[in-house]
Amino acid sequence: MATVRAASAIAKKQQALRDHLWPGKEPWLWDRKKQKGFTTIPKTMPMILKIMDEITKGTPVSATYLTLWCNTWDNSFVTLNKNADMANASGFGGQRGEHTWTTRMKLLQELEFIDIKPGRSGPMGHAIIWNPHFILRWHRHIKTPGLTEASYNALIETALELGVTDMTADWPVPHSPNNPPPPPPPVPSPAVPAAPEADSSGGG
Repeated sequence: MATVRAASAIAKKQQALRDHLWPGKEPWLWDRKKQKGFTTIPKTMPMILKIMDEITKGTPVSATYLTLWCNTWDNSFVTLNKNADMANASGFGGQRGEHTWTTRMKLLQELEFIDIKPGRSGPMGHAIIWNPHFILRWHRHIKTPGLTEASYNALIETALELGVTDMTADWPVPHSPNNPPPPPPPVPSPAVPAAPEADSSGGG
């Protein structure tokens, strides 16, 4: 609650300064409270996208990821029925545009940032977006090549400044959501003691 109040106070101060520097310009601003067609993103998103492209050096995935995020309804879920449009928005046009977009989507899945399930439109029918903070912590845990200490520490610093707790809070599950650990082996049944052998000495 204290964090929310502090953020509200900062926003009011910034708005007052904005209106002083650009008086009368509010009609030219985009306001999510007045307009339709918006999504919620973490303020750490620029650092997240930067790190993604560092991990996938030479095959950037940030534009594909951001396009996917902007096609959610604030529920981390996308039905992939407009793939050509999403490919174009991700920067992949022409005859091979959708194919290139598909390879980027599969790469995001391989890196555990998303998961994909089949649907009416084919093998790539639906996608879910996992919490990118958790996924980057997982990549840090497994020492993924391309994830530099400098970029990761910069993300942590930004998270601490913003009060983003899921980058630093206790994290009891050091595995990816797409590949959970195997179930524990079954507990063996207790051994049944062998029946005593009959006395064949003939005594008695």
